[in-house]
Amino acid sequence: MSSTSPSNVSGPAIVSAALNGATIVFDLDGTLIETAPDLVGTLNVLLAREGIAALPLEQARMMIGQGAKALIARGFAAAGAPLEEPKLSALFDDFIVHYLAHIADESRPFPGLLAAMDTLEAAGARLAVCTNKRTDLSVALLDELKLSHRFAAIIGGDAVPAQKPDAGHLIATIERSGGDLKRAVMIGDSVSDAKAARGAGVPLVLVSFGYTDTPARDLGPDILIDHFDELVGACERLLG
Repeated sequence: MSSTSPSNVSGPAIVSAALNGATIVFDLDGTLIETAPDLVGTLNVLLAREGIAALPLEQARMMIGQGAKALIARGFAAAGAPLEEPKLSALFDDFIVHYLAHIADESRPFPGLLAAMDTLEAAGARLAVCTNKRTDLSVALLDELKLSHRFAAIIGGDAVPAQKPDAGHLIATIERSGGDLKRAVMIGDSVSDAKAARGAGVPLVLVSFGYTDTPARDLGPDILIDHFDELVGACERLLG
């Protein structure tokens, strides 16, 4: 593991041939996109309907990453109102309706992401998304942000037999994007991303600014980055 950031690379800088033909796979929530404001906002709408006080954004953002149903369950438990079926499923349906209507009210790419994507693509890399978010929600979000067309594959947790941390989810994403497992890098923020990458034998970059109860540096990334300005250099090092 290296916690030392590589040289900053932003914009269409000259990069090595190591990136040509590589597949760079991103987690979505907390890695590509800061989605917490809209996800937690929807959770708080449900809490309010049940007469329960809203959760602070900074507390609830760490509950994101295992899908909407898990977020609802964790959020209500944290608010002192644990849920059982069928109530959880009913609230999940309500969550999806509200979230789809507000999916990109405040959600935005993390700083430096777009420039890093430009550089990776210019160097011949393909990009893909491997997320536990439902595929339709993932595509809807990326469509709203005008980013969907930049990914060779967007594979949500519903599109595979088992989602992250199962390595098969990452392997399927690389295969469906037309990539080579031996020429891929996983970019994520959580233990699910770390376990999937390790299981698939794929190098791992974790971001320090995502959604995780355990600090990213403690999850054993090959490289930890604090800003997307560092991403291109990190991928070069792992693929070179």
